[in-house]
Amino acid sequence: VQLQAFGGGLVQPGGSLRLSCSASGLTGGRIGVGWFRQAPGREREFVGAIRKGSSATYYADSVRGRFTISRDNTNNRVYLQMNTLRPEDTAVYYCASPGTGNPIMSSYYQASTYPYWGQGTLVTVSS
Repeated sequence: VQLQAFGGGLVQPGGSLRLSCSASGLTGGRIGVGWFRQAPGREREFVGAIRKGSSATYYADSVRGRFTISRDNTNNRVYLQMNTLRPEDTAVYYCASPGTGNPIMSSYYQASTYPYWGQGTLVTVSS
């Protein structure tokens, strides 16, 4: 199983950015994917997730209403649309997958649920 997150970059406060996560090695579409981020000097934190085989999404309080997760079943990709970005959103963003499992809702918030991780992509929000 391989995951790859891309689409990061430099954006001004209030701007938008869309990250993509591509997955290979997982059979079938509609995989479960979690997004996490890690800022310098801080621990990795949950951003949001989309449940396997469903359109159900979960978000951290800090991004709810600004970030949206969606999937493209045809291309086996999951997107993280980030709007109204703030300097505190600056971090390396990672996508991860629980693989073939379908954890209970609360587990999607935990990094330990995800055995498969992609390389991160840096998002910098600065003027």
